[in-house]
Amino acid sequence: MVYKIIVSPRAQKEIENAIDYYALYSEDAPVNFIAVLKDANGTLETNPFFRVRYKNVRALKLKNFPHSLYFTINEDKNTVRILSCFHNKRNTNKRPRV
Repeated sequence: MVYKIIVSPRAQKEIENAIDYYALYSEDAPVNFIAVLKDANGTLETNPFFRVRYKNVRALKLKNFPHSLYFTINEDKNTVRILSCFHNKRNTNKRPRV
């Protein structure tokens, strides 16, 4: 079953901020970050059932970057809603809550 990925405005802003930050220090890092995000989206489209972190929010750690995608699954509509692209070194109290 293929799930449709929906990116929340918060997650979109966090992704854009991360790309802008990596662009300040490297030409390759933003491209690599986008590639890792595409891989993660592909994974979530086919198998989004990762460990539940709290309530119904799940997380997927991005490879080679200190970020995790926090998301929820709606099995009735076959959608995965990405709530946040959270930097793992940030204050954990600021993680997305549902």
